[in-house]
Amino acid sequence: MFVTPVASLPGRLALRARDVWPGLLVCVGIAVVASLIGHLVPVLGGAVPAIVIGVGIALVRRPGGRLMPGIEYSSKFLLQCAVVLLGAQLSLASIFEVGLESLPVMLSTLAVCLLAAWAIGRALRIEPRLRTLIGVGTGICGASAIAAVSPVITAASAEVAYAVSTIFLFNVLAVLLFPLLGHALHMSPHAFGLLAGTAVNDTSSVVATASVYGAAALSFAVVVKLVRTLMIIPITVTLAAVEARRTASRGMSAAQIGRLVPWFLIGFLVVAIINSLGVITPGVQDGLVQLSVFLIAVALAGIGLSTDVAALRRAGLKPLLLGAILWVLVTATSLLVIWLTGGLG
Repeated sequence: MFVTPVASLPGRLALRARDVWPGLLVCVGIAVVASLIGHLVPVLGGAVPAIVIGVGIALVRRPGGRLMPGIEYSSKFLLQCAVVLLGAQLSLASIFEVGLESLPVMLSTLAVCLLAAWAIGRALRIEPRLRTLIGVGTGICGASAIAAVSPVITAASAEVAYAVSTIFLFNVLAVLLFPLLGHALHMSPHAFGLLAGTAVNDTSSVVATASVYGAAALSFAVVVKLVRTLMIIPITVTLAAVEARRTASRGMSAAQIGRLVPWFLIGFLVVAIINSLGVITPGVQDGLVQLSVFLIAVALAGIGLSTDVAALRRAGLKPLLLGAILWVLVTATSLLVIWLTGGLG
């Protein structure tokens, strides 16, 4: 009974490719331009220019018709593939070594951020999906966390665009202000690396922030940031369970519970385990990481192109205020826990 579907698979794939390629090509073109901009201005990375260019095009003329299948493919499936490839940056050894030292800071900042996002976002009457995206983006790892969570909570393109832009704004402020703060507090390079790795979000911004403080701060900050990426897994699974419970009218079966774990998070773990076994050579690892970064740019270009700009205007400045409050809370919590654990100096 499986003969017919298997026999027709090549034809179905060809039809799917025919539908997808026009929009995909547009997203890839935007990602190439965005990546060049990110190379010239490293603090920007490729993600932010991609979504800004996409939104700019949508402002002039929102794509439709033949382009939309490829744009949707880019903004959903390719985004999930990018999350899978992020696992190539991690190894079990680095997870255990750095995780033990940074775990108190990571868990404290994450708990404070998510609770504040819920309470303050609710008080400001910000739409639940948007405050969730800003919360996980600030508390975990910026665009990567937003990429992982958005399909689980079925966030709209406008919400994703607003969240990514909000997180980026405070990443730029961190690059400018954190080194000054570190010197004012006489922080050691190791302590500053812990602060940068837990209170700055996207990898490019972590690198930019910590590199100003020195090579020792940079090397530790990047590893802390990558370990912090693992928080995507429990948060996404929890949100999937909450979403399923909210939408289900009755109890879930064991099979339904198993399906709560998104496939791309399983893939993320599998790639991290393979990398831990030494199967992935340094050259291949670098290639996979660069591919992941590029796919995120492609996906965010698609999100930008499909953004409802009117919805962004309706959201107003309250989400930006929420992002500012969360950024300050995460920074203060990180500094407090580092000080309490004797690691400030």
